[in-house]
Amino acid sequence: MRIDILTVLPEMLESPLSCSILKRAQDKGLVEFHIHNLRDYTTDRHRKVDDYPFGGEAGMVMKVEPVDRCISALKAERDYDEVIFTSPDGEVLSQPIANTMSMLDNIIILCGHYKGIDYRIREHLITREISIGDYVLTGGELPAIVIADAVVRLIPGAIGDEQSALSDSFQDNLLAPPVYTRPADYNGWTVPEILLSGHEARIAEWRHEQSVERTRRLRPGLLE
Repeated sequence: MRIDILTVLPEMLESPLSCSILKRAQDKGLVEFHIHNLRDYTTDRHRKVDDYPFGGEAGMVMKVEPVDRCISALKAERDYDEVIFTSPDGEVLSQPIANTMSMLDNIIILCGHYKGIDYRIREHLITREISIGDYVLTGGELPAIVIADAVVRLIPGAIGDEQSALSDSFQDNLLAPPVYTRPADYNGWTVPEILLSGHEARIAEWRHEQSVERTRRLRPGLLE
């Protein structure tokens, strides 16, 4: 998989992409990240990527020209499955969306900034808009990292124990059950006896019951 991220703040992306599972996936050749500074696709000497909006609204708007030049240059080299804009207006990122995207080959993620982006970008260049929640951030770099992490960890080989990813919360529309580790008794806080029994079928049944109970209590909307 190749993920190209378009941004005006490339330094915000460098550290998260060089840690943990995202780094290991790159080292294994499972994913390539390419960060593109949109200022490199401007033509004026000030490398200006934003301008005042028509109509007099407050704030600045990302210009269409640098974004179009960058996307056009990338598309001239390869085909892309999705051109994603990180936006609070988009469909909310979910595990099923991450599952589907993990099977793609090439993705572009555009990080918004300022008051937003020229709407013509959304009309003519973007194929999908994704939100990570109903709130507004300073820019799209953090959502881009969230999307990348949610997707890349699902690529076979990215995680040492692939079954671990398949048992994560939301994979079956349920929250994950409680998990425990040694010691079995700490300050009188004990691990449920069933997990110490070694009876795999009963443990699986207990875990499912716990998942349903936690989902009903914490996220009842998922059960609908």
